[in-house]
Amino acid sequence: MKHPYLDVLIVGAGLSGIGAACHLKEKCPNVRFGIVERRKRIGGTWDLFRYPGIRSDSDMFTLGYNFRPWTDTKMLADGPSIRRYIDDTAREYDVKRRIQFGLKVISQSWHSEKKHWIVKAIDEATDEEHQFSTGFVFHCTGYYKYDSGYTPEIPGINQFRGDVIHPQHWPENYDYTGKRVVVIGSGATAVTLVPAMADKADHVVMLQRSPTYVATVPEQDLISRNLRRILPEMAVYRLARTRNILLQRAVYRLSLSKPKAMRRLLLATARRQLGPEVDMRHFQPHYNPWEERMCAVPKGDLFKVIREGQASVVTDHIEAVTETGIQLKSGAHIDADVLITATGLDLQLFGGARLEVDGREVHVADALMYKGLMLEGVPNMALVFGYTNASWTLKADLVSDFVCRMLDHLDRTGQRSFVPRRDQGVGERPFMDFQSGYVLRALDDLPVQGDRAPWLLKQNYLVDVRHIRRGDLDDGVLEFA
Repeated sequence: MKHPYLDVLIVGAGLSGIGAACHLKEKCPNVRFGIVERRKRIGGTWDLFRYPGIRSDSDMFTLGYNFRPWTDTKMLADGPSIRRYIDDTAREYDVKRRIQFGLKVISQSWHSEKKHWIVKAIDEATDEEHQFSTGFVFHCTGYYKYDSGYTPEIPGINQFRGDVIHPQHWPENYDYTGKRVVVIGSGATAVTLVPAMADKADHVVMLQRSPTYVATVPEQDLISRNLRRILPEMAVYRLARTRNILLQRAVYRLSLSKPKAMRRLLLATARRQLGPEVDMRHFQPHYNPWEERMCAVPKGDLFKVIREGQASVVTDHIEAVTETGIQLKSGAHIDADVLITATGLDLQLFGGARLEVDGREVHVADALMYKGLMLEGVPNMALVFGYTNASWTLKADLVSDFVCRMLDHLDRTGQRSFVPRRDQGVGERPFMDFQSGYVLRALDDLPVQGDRAPWLLKQNYLVDVRHIRRGDLDDGVLEFA
């Protein structure tokens, strides 16, 4: 099935995709755009993940859109509330009718002669192929595989008599009341699941190979709640957003410049909330703060259930899974009725779709990233890849700003395409200088960054505001035609 020509095709109707559509609707009203979404509903990540306690690990005043305020006072919001915020935004900006659900993009091919993309998608319910012609492709598909999460090889797991669940595919209405639960992992998903399940489960064990930094954040933004009595909603939102951006940046910079001091502060805070009976070795990482992403817990909920004995932490390696639990290399055995493999994500760009330019397949791992939003040699395509040290949506809003500015520039100058071309002598670096397992596993499949602007990935929102939102479009690196 062939569809009418579009100026822009947005791939994905999650947080980034709906934001992109709203930016286009407001700033480029004459641009014809559509959205394709593989799932049956709006929400992306926040529709996929349904495990107990699912919530953001970034504050909602920076995870929310820059154009529409988050009006709750919760700092870290639950998944259903975030999905509702995305859905309400789509309805308010009248972009929901432009979404075609149930379509998985399988290939995208650029044709220089016609200056357009041919994008093919499959309706997974009927196997019908859909074809779109578009002048610009805006990828808002996130950065991980939706089909399956990452699960390492765990010896003996198939002989376990209980339930084995990956959080990415949580069974609907799953009842774990009175069961002994082991959560394997120590990242954001694990520290969310443990306190969320502790009230119904008999006991919850977080089994980790190594500790993670866990920081307590306020549950409510009391300052914003009080300011709403005297200021308009958007003014309060912008003040909270600015405050949190600056605070995030200050904590990150302090972590890099004074790692020992930041480590002492984090561990002292954890020790105070855990109490004297908990062994602190379970909360003392072997790396410095922000060499891996830090976990945030509202009002110390993880520390509370551990302190009160509803949950516990074990730091060890798995020898093998038995019929009744997990045998550890230390010789200990953890009895369990349920194993939850909160072991991470598998990274994937473009939703796994094939990418071609004039009949030549583009190997993503061989390409430099331009400003963290385009691939060298790939015309008229942008993608959203958020920050590792701040909220995803901060970068998503900037990329949408760039796309809208570029579309206006093309219209004013009569150009039809633009493409980043590598500067001579640019050195290469790994895409992200980050030690989290999900990043290290995927480095060979990710693009690379350069050793100078605009190829260098800054991971700094304040710098990107200057370079992406306000920088010259005709910068000598982009080639127009």
